[in-house]
Parts: sequence; C-alpha cells; structure tokens
Amino acid sequence: MAQVTFKNNPITLLGNEVKVGDKAPDFTVLANDLSEVTLASTSGKVRLISVVPSIDTGVCDQQTRRFNEEAAGLPNVEILTISVDLPFAQKRWCAAAGIENVQTLSDHRDLSFGQAFGVAIQELRLLTRAVFVVDSSDTVTYAEYVAEATNHPDYEAALEAAKAAK
Repeated sequence: MAQVTFKNNPITLLGNEVKVGDKAPDFTVLANDLSEVTLASTSGKVRLISVVPSIDTGVCDQQTRRFNEEAAGLPNVEILTISVDLPFAQKRWCAAAGIENVQTLSDHRDLSFGQAFGVAIQELRLLTRAVFVVDSSDTVTYAEYVAEATNHPDYEAALEAAKAAK
C-alpha cells in the first residue's frame, strides 16, 4: 500500500493500491444531481481522476481550478474530481468558482471509489490526494498517491499522461 501522511501524521488507507497497467476497478459515486456515476458509465474515453480530501480547502481548491483550466488543452479527456464532500456542497462550490470543465463527484455515501482505488483514509473518512489516468479501455496509465496529502500532485506528469492515453 502507498505510504501517505496527512499533516505529517501517518494515515491508514483502505482498499487496494491501484498501479499502472491494472484494470481500473469499478465504483459508484454521486453526481451533483444525485445520479449515480460509475467507471462503466464513463467508459470509452480517457479519464483524468483528480482525488481531493475536500473541495473547500486551499490545495484542493487550487488543484480543481488547475485541472479545470487545463481541460481546454485536453479535448478528448474527461476530468473527474472526486471527494467525500456532499454533492450539494460540490455544486455550490463549482458555481461560486466558475468550474465548468471538471465534473465533481461525491464518494460520501459509500466510499466506493475510495476503497476501490485505495484512497479512503480510515482515521478521517476523507480521501487522500491522488491523481489517476484511465484510458478508454479502462486501464490505469498513471497513478500518483501524493505522499503528503496536504501537498499538490505532480500536475505536469498527470497532464502528460492524460495527453498520451488513448
């Protein structure tokens, strides 16, 4: 399992670590309108999955805004931001921040994504910061578990992986 800290304290991640070359595990999360979204429902396209502890915090806000801005340069990539924030809070935040190129999804109900991708923090019931790229055939082509959950991911590496994925 990936070794991750949160504010320099070791945390326990639930689920299995996902690695490059793995078939992406399926999951069920909620869109802002409370409809279910699964890996299968997004199949057939490249997905950049940005995972954040809470959209309402500084680094998570910046991460989501950065991928929203970069979306124009990724015409064949769907960008999903997943957190355990309630769908209502995500919708409010997106409206206030002018986020239109990223779909925010909530893992609050079941931690289905968090456990499937090994990013659920046992001690906090949050998701740790991570970025995954899943190609159109549902194979993981990029996986970054950010070692300190309050730090930024490697944006350039994730964006390059998304551009290279088919």
